[in-house]
Amino acid sequence: MLDRYLIPWQERILQRPAAWLAGNGVTANGVTLSGFALGMLAVPAIAFQQYLLGLAFILANRLLDGLDGAIARAAGPTDRGAFLDIALDFFLYGAIPFAFALADPGSNALAASALLLSFVGTGSSFLAFAVIAQKRGLPSSKMPKKGIFYLGGVTEGAETIGLFVAICLWPTAFATFAAIFVILALTTTAARWWWGWQAFAEGTEKRPGATSLAEPRAL
Repeated sequence: MLDRYLIPWQERILQRPAAWLAGNGVTANGVTLSGFALGMLAVPAIAFQQYLLGLAFILANRLLDGLDGAIARAAGPTDRGAFLDIALDFFLYGAIPFAFALADPGSNALAASALLLSFVGTGSSFLAFAVIAQKRGLPSSKMPKKGIFYLGGVTEGAETIGLFVAICLWPTAFATFAAIFVILALTTTAARWWWGWQAFAEGTEKRPGATSLAEPRAL
């Protein structure tokens, strides 16, 4: 819901340092992999209840995640980079609830399971929509710089990171924050299913001369 407003602002801030890094031989894929490694360090930190350290690793990952995209735009985006970006992000998103389940199985395991289920819903609906949109040659008019069709919803990247910040700052409220997010994420999933049902109905294939898909209105 907030990504479309935050990402252009992020791109403006990172444009200059990204151009400098690209000019000095730093690759987007290298930054992506480094960011993923840092993000995954949050898992043992959280599992051992070092929540603020875990949060620092998550925020470092997010900084490098923004920087890799800016470097890719400066040096030229690639399909490999787009694949790594989305695949590693989704894996990290799933790893954080798992870490909280390890930290306190008795209090967090059920909520973490529900959170992971909701992530499967939002992630699979996002990727399924993107695959069909790509098959039809339909770029996203709202996020044209993304490597794949970017479908919005109530819970996107910004909201997910907001959840991670909240549960790291107030870990005893993990179950409460998770329950709220699960409701919002399932709402997003249901909306995406409906959008896909409508957008990809028989007879709605891309017509000659069409340049983009009529995207669903944000919730």
